[in-house]
Amino acid sequence: MNRPTTEAEYLAGLVPASAGRHGFSRRSMLRGSLLAAGVPALLAACGGGNDAAGGGGGGGGGDVTLGSNFSDEVPVKTMKAMVADAQTKQGIKIKLNTVDHTTFQNNINNYLQGSPDDVFSWFAGYRMQFFAAQGLASDLTDVWGTIGANYTDAFKKASTGEDGKQYFVPTTYGPWAVFYRKSLWAEKGYTAPETLDEMVTLSKKMQTDGLVPLAFADKEGWPAMGTFDQLNMRINGYQFHVDLMAGKEAWTDQKVKTVFDTWKGLLQYSQPDSLGRTWQEAATGVVNKTSGMMVIGSFIGQQFEDADQEDIDFFNFPEVDSNVGADAVEAPIDGFMMSKRPRNEAGAKKLLEYLGSPDDGVVQTTNDPSGIAANTKSDQAHYTELQKKCADFVANAKSISQFMDRDTRPDFASTVMIPSLQTFISNPDDIDGLCTQIENQKKSIFTS
Repeated sequence: MNRPTTEAEYLAGLVPASAGRHGFSRRSMLRGSLLAAGVPALLAACGGGNDAAGGGGGGGGGDVTLGSNFSDEVPVKTMKAMVADAQTKQGIKIKLNTVDHTTFQNNINNYLQGSPDDVFSWFAGYRMQFFAAQGLASDLTDVWGTIGANYTDAFKKASTGEDGKQYFVPTTYGPWAVFYRKSLWAEKGYTAPETLDEMVTLSKKMQTDGLVPLAFADKEGWPAMGTFDQLNMRINGYQFHVDLMAGKEAWTDQKVKTVFDTWKGLLQYSQPDSLGRTWQEAATGVVNKTSGMMVIGSFIGQQFEDADQEDIDFFNFPEVDSNVGADAVEAPIDGFMMSKRPRNEAGAKKLLEYLGSPDDGVVQTTNDPSGIAANTKSDQAHYTELQKKCADFVANAKSISQFMDRDTRPDFASTVMIPSLQTFISNPDDIDGLCTQIENQKKSIFTS
């Protein structure tokens, strides 16, 4: 998941001057700490990454450097297992440079224009295309000649740039839905709602039972995007949603205002003070059975003990309009890209071939049971019931979105939508003014 663009990135030129500096006042504290820490240098491959998983020191020599934004406990364990397996099977030495998820994404532009790792973690779809179009990533069409048979056409499309070449190797994905604990729901006699009205009725019942109906957090800035996306696709349909993300629809359209107005009605059932809470802290309420449910990705499973994995369940975000239905699913794809001038190109491509192999899919989904292998030939015999349900859920979706900050320009997502959604959460009463402000900034960015 992603976080806001920092002012350091603004000054580095990723955000056009015409976009202004809306939203930076709240995060001005980041400027001093990140710049003083020398974040661009921290992200450089030779800048002393903090995990040497079997590799030598630094980014030179025969090492393949791998930049990772998977910094939470379970993803770190998973990355180390992947590196160990890749080194054995590909005969290469890998230097794993792990950087805090937020720092990595806030400074990705500086990173890619500086001295990046040979291979780095990133996202499919628009975000991949954005940097490929800038010439900040290498063409991986030859790698796809080796791994292509392992993927469906949909995954290949999500890995393809605007020029028709592949720049991305997908590894895992996970759907967004409404997650909860089966044991709590069985105890309380709750059943999954199929419509938003039923979800509101359930929320009221949860409140009378002493629960917080909807665990909610937005300290990082991106979690609230998931709620907006779900509501927009349920109210206005998948095509309107992706067109809105692409700058083709107006944020002042009544359709968008209806999304915010509907969301406003749900805030009374959502955990308060969300801007001061991380998603992990909010998920703790689901884990501890003090919150009834949470709109989040399947990565919520990372917060559960192994013994409780089978107690996690989810339902599709409910239908709002029967004419629109609920067959659009948000399922972001994670994976890896190669920098524009890798120091060890041959080794980097060997690593990427491994990442696109069935073996990698097994290693990833065994160590992190919240993810689903993108590789269709990966063995699924070890999947938990949750993983199986997630895979079926996405397979049966009519349309799949990537998540707001992956389906739109990164500068628009970071400097406009994150502060705008946080403004809405703090003050949901001025929807007209909010939509006008978003639209004005959108025009500046998308026409730059």
